[in-house]
Amino acid sequence: MEEKFRKMAGAKYGRRKGYLGKAFTEAMQTWSKTENGSVRKAIELLEKGHNSGGLLYKSRDELHER
Repeated sequence: MEEKFRKMAGAKYGRRKGYLGKAFTEAMQTWSKTENGSVRKAIELLEKGHNSGGLLYKSRDELHER
């Protein structure tokens, strides 16, 4: 899949600096505009973020009981 993406991106944008980023941005914009509910749900989750719960230990030494 990656090789196919690189070939298509190179054909469309030329193999110059930044061509993969441009192609990826375009692909993500196209993907996000689809009517698929799971896409919208995934974007909402990304925008919401994730709380990892914070630190349980004050220092690394405390974690490893040094």
